[in-house]
Amino acid sequence: MPLVPMKQVLDEARKGNYGVGAYNVNNMEQIQAIMEAASLTKSPVIIQASKGALKYSKMIYLKKLMDAAVEENPGIPIVLHLDHGNSLATVKEAVELGFTSVMIDGSLKEDSKTPTSYEENVAVTKAVADYAHKLGVTVEGELGTLGGIEDGVGSGIVKLTDPDQAEQFIKTTGVDALALAIGTSHGAYKFKVEPKLAMDIIDEVRKRCPDTPLVMHGASSVPEELIAIVNKYGGRMPNAKGVPMAQIKDAIKRGVRKINVDTDGRLAITGAIRKVFSEHPEEFDPRKYMGPARDALREVIVSKMKDFGTAGHAGEYAPKTLADMKKLYTKKA
Repeated sequence: MPLVPMKQVLDEARKGNYGVGAYNVNNMEQIQAIMEAASLTKSPVIIQASKGALKYSKMIYLKKLMDAAVEENPGIPIVLHLDHGNSLATVKEAVELGFTSVMIDGSLKEDSKTPTSYEENVAVTKAVADYAHKLGVTVEGELGTLGGIEDGVGSGIVKLTDPDQAEQFIKTTGVDALALAIGTSHGAYKFKVEPKLAMDIIDEVRKRCPDTPLVMHGASSVPEELIAIVNKYGGRMPNAKGVPMAQIKDAIKRGVRKINVDTDGRLAITGAIRKVFSEHPEEFDPRKYMGPARDALREVIVSKMKDFGTAGHAGEYAPKTLADMKKLYTKKA
């Protein structure tokens, strides 16, 4: 099957009350690991590329790797999503290459660091939605700002989402999904102690906008065992705290449908590579360390798909095309 729009995947997750992981990629091994996990668990999957990933690997290379993933996994609904798009121009470039979903992070200016006003956020998000919906492409927006900085994205300033603004934002912009700021944070060094997320914000936004899938950014759990592996083989990472899986599961029950995961994958890959070099310092064949890195990432993603409730849902619906979604958006307009 072709790449599918994220709106359909998240709408199905909303009906089934489960979450769908959105996994960041930069190279072939990451895509292979994620797709192996999706195939093993029979899970729909969102593969996303950030601005940093696109700079590293170039959009066209990721797109061609995704074409291979689609061809090799015809029974898995796969979304190709732009993560933290910083402008309408970046969104257009992604859509022209075949991305079926885009995030416009209007909570930050184009430098991806400076917070915007509510009015500025509305203006750029609506412009992206107006453009993308004409092509059937899903649009995710963000309201509020997260702590931490990852991949050059983030102000480091925490501003929780205002449910009153969220309701108006969704109506005004027409976004298909909304990323909330509920106390999560980007990066590996999220918290010194276990966080207590603002679950009441999820409840309130879901009550006001029950048909809009909600998104959790900065949702890596940063498991102690992954940090321990990295440190065992020469790392110097402090004992950081991530978002506990129990809180992520609670958020899914309350209405979060898309869960962004990046840091946990990086930790798994780094730990596996460090282990190879520590135990076999003579090794110089990239396949000898990238292969174990791919295997380690696959195991992390399999666990996430089971925990999020995604496993087993891949064959439950007939995927729509961008043309189908274009007709749907036209009717709503």
